[in-house]
Amino acid sequence: MSKTFAWLVYALTAAFFACFFVWPIGTVLGGAFFDADRRFTFDFVGEVFRNRIYLEGLRNAFFLAVGSTTAALAIALPLAWIADRFEFPGKKLLTGAILVPMILPPFVGAIGIRQMLGQYGALNALLAKIGVLSAGGTIDWLGSGRMWGVVALNALHLYPILFLNLTAALANLDPAMEEAAENLGCTGFRRFRRITLPLIMPGLFAGGTIVFIFAFTELGVPLIFDLTRVTPVQIFYGIKEIAGNPFPFALVVVMLASTALLYAASKLAFGNAGTAMTAKATTLAGARTPGTGAQWACALGFAAVTALALLPHLGVIFVSFAGEWYRSVLPGAWTLDHYQAALGHGLTVPSIINSVKYAACSTLFDVVLGVAIAYVIVRTTLPGRALLDAMAMLPLAVPGLVLAFGYISMTQDGRAFAWLNPSRDPTLLLIIAYSIRRLPYVMRATVAGLQQTSVTLEEAAQNLGCPPLRAIRRITFPLITANILAGGLLAFSFAMLEVSDSLILAQKQQHFPITKAIYELFQLMGEGRFVSSALGVWAMVFLGLTIFTTSRILGKKLGALFRV
Repeated sequence: MSKTFAWLVYALTAAFFACFFVWPIGTVLGGAFFDADRRFTFDFVGEVFRNRIYLEGLRNAFFLAVGSTTAALAIALPLAWIADRFEFPGKKLLTGAILVPMILPPFVGAIGIRQMLGQYGALNALLAKIGVLSAGGTIDWLGSGRMWGVVALNALHLYPILFLNLTAALANLDPAMEEAAENLGCTGFRRFRRITLPLIMPGLFAGGTIVFIFAFTELGVPLIFDLTRVTPVQIFYGIKEIAGNPFPFALVVVMLASTALLYAASKLAFGNAGTAMTAKATTLAGARTPGTGAQWACALGFAAVTALALLPHLGVIFVSFAGEWYRSVLPGAWTLDHYQAALGHGLTVPSIINSVKYAACSTLFDVVLGVAIAYVIVRTTLPGRALLDAMAMLPLAVPGLVLAFGYISMTQDGRAFAWLNPSRDPTLLLIIAYSIRRLPYVMRATVAGLQQTSVTLEEAAQNLGCPPLRAIRRITFPLITANILAGGLLAFSFAMLEVSDSLILAQKQQHFPITKAIYELFQLMGEGRFVSSALGVWAMVFLGLTIFTTSRILGKKLGALFRV
């Protein structure tokens, strides 16, 4: 039974990924390398590197990715090291608060930042109030530094992913190796650079890859900041011409190739070497308690970073309560009307219902398939289970923007999947897109649970006459319920607030999910930005509760859900 079940899961997973992962990518490749007469050509891709506008977009996207990853690492690495090595007041609360920035998509936070840093926003009003600016004087912060604004928002949203991976890597570090280096005279920063850093490189690589790919393909924040000369936004606008313009296909291919090559190069440079040196800790190092001053310095450092990361969230909250906010440090009037509008607006209520429907269906599918894949990987000896594991994790390494564009391409009239065309009804395609993107979370959480649950419990039940399926249902599943629940909650919450798929695939108002409704509301004159902020706050509360629950269940193993 076990072998038949394993091969069935393998075949179903392979078929699903062939249709909705490989096929859309293949369609994009076809559009980029074949002309109207179906002749192979490099002209379209070559034009991307000859066209000044496209080349500028790629440079800007690469800058955003490198800047965001570097900034996120600069924040996460010191915090992870402090959390692993020292005890300080409020450590559990402050390390738990690290996850708070993840409760809001950065493009929603960009609405709050625009209000704060706009020419007539809160910062200029504060500078005028303290006399730095003359009355009526302004500084165009976003006009001159929009790129840095995107970098900052991405870094403040994504550094928890690096923090989770680095803390897990440091926790598994064998302290005997550092002690041996210290005994040989290698101390201080030199010991960290020569010993500790190489040993935690797999964790750094795992988290850094996710951060880089996310920032390189981020669509929402550049759209809110009106940063049009960046590749994801150029692709987004190019969808309108997808039927007769090959250059959006070429842009997507260049983006996909860039992420793949950078991932491979990083893997060769860091992944193998780091993994070979990493060993399971043979002793427990334990965090030490420094002096009182150092303890409070650690606590204040964590609190300061969290406060900085919460600025976009606070901006969104203030905008959502503002009756008016113009040329003042704080809103001139306060109201709850926007929250009522957010739950009663003709655009918002259907979007909430749509998001719940899309996310619930995709999560149910992910739980069924993810648990089956995890069981095959951990509990069977299927020859291809390593490949099955890699296949299920691949969506983390492929930008959502690429897949969404591929879905649009493969569902054009006259193609095999035209019956899924999102211009008519994107429901099924959005469910599939959310499922593909979030399957790794459920699968990896379940794998962790199965690895912690001894197989001898199942074997003992079977030796007492319990059939295999009943043993799994009565023995194994109850023991890993918490892991399945954690992965499912995370998959559901991130599907509820998915950005790239939602902005691209939902094309009619009656099908808008929450994130598309927020974007459309933001573009409306008048109260649009206030209502969109209120809707963002509702989403923030929902995702915050979900991530808090998940972190309580999984603890430090939460970082394993963000690894490729």
